[in-house]
Amino acid sequence: MVQVVELFRAAGFDTQTIVLLLEAYEKARKSLHDTGQPDIVTEIIFQRIIALAKQGERAPDKLCADALSALGNKAVFEK
Repeated sequence: MVQVVELFRAAGFDTQTIVLLLEAYEKARKSLHDTGQPDIVTEIIFQRIIALAKQGERAPDKLCADALSALGNKAVFEK
């Protein structure tokens, strides 16, 4: 997880934004059940979240849903 934080930081985001991006990233991974996923899948999620955040999006649920849509998946949030 530290590596992901550093990558978000390297992309130029502040600490408060990184917390939101991490939330979105974790939700996306959980939605895919995060077992046995190829590295490229998590890379696509990560890159899509960064691209959306650079456009100004900060809502974790929206970031998650849009990142998953890049994979052809829909977000399924646990309550």
